Parts: sequence; structure tokens; C-alpha cells
Amino acid sequence: MSGLEIERKFLVVDDSYKSMATSSVLLKQGYICSDRGRTVRVRTSGRCGFLTIKGPSLDGGLSRYEFEKEISIDEAEQLFQLCEEGVIVKHRHIVPVGSHNYEVDEFHGENEGLVVAEVELGAVDEDFDKPSFLGEEVTGDRRYYNSMLIKRPFSTWD
Repeated sequence: MSGLEIERKFLVVDDSYKSMATSSVLLKQGYICSDRGRTVRVRTSGRCGFLTIKGPSLDGGLSRYEFEKEISIDEAEQLFQLCEEGVIVKHRHIVPVGSHNYEVDEFHGENEGLVVAEVELGAVDEDFDKPSFLGEEVTGDRRYYNSMLIKRPFSTWD
């Protein structure tokens, strides 16, 4: 998949999403490059690997260009050797709400305690249902970018 990614991100205030989830998977990801405005990420998701390139954020963090290519799990594990220091480990829960699927990420390791939900949209101004587990919107807040959570983990925040 590649093209313009449009998404909104929220903090999660309770664990009611767990009973609504239709699937969950453990993700591991690292960054080959995490320069401001451009990232190259390698990820494992179950028995699949992915290489993803993202461009700079647009529209106050609502959208950015994304290119993603599925790779073998062996290729992903080899690419982890090229990654910058640090890794993100999280469980991703898929939660259908209305006509959208929320991706709820429950972080582990140094980011334990952080839970965020993202919803991908077809347009910046698209309407979407907001479930009760959503809290503060953090779209565009760089602290919550995965590439930043490696450099400054949630456990180190004041």
C-alpha cells in the first residue's frame, strides 16, 4: 500500500476497547532512519514483515505520504540489524466502530502504560464515530510518534 495516509490519533482512557477488538497482534518495529520529516521503518507483525517509508507530516499532522512494502520475516529480522538504537514493542488491537476500524496500540517495555488509538480516514474532514474509550486528541503531537517514543520513551516523561 502506498499513498497519502490520513489519520487522527487519541489517547485511550480505559480498556473497554479490549472487549470490542476483533483481532490483536504483537508488533515489533525499529527505525533505519528517523530524521525529522522522513522515516524508514522496519516492522514485524505476526509472521509478516514490512518496510515503510513515511514523508513529512502535513495538515497539522493529519496526513503524510506513506509507502509500505511487505517483506519476509527473515528480511525484516536482518533489517533490524541496521536500525537505530531502540525498538518499539506493542500489541495492536483492531476495533471496529461505525464504518471505521480503530487501531489501538498498547505499548510495552519503556513505553508501558501508553495506549493510543488511531483511525484512518479517506479525507481530512471526514466524519467518524468516536467511541467512549477515546480521550484527548494527540494528532500531530510529535511526542506520540513511534519514532520519537524510541528516543524519549513514555516512562521518562514528567
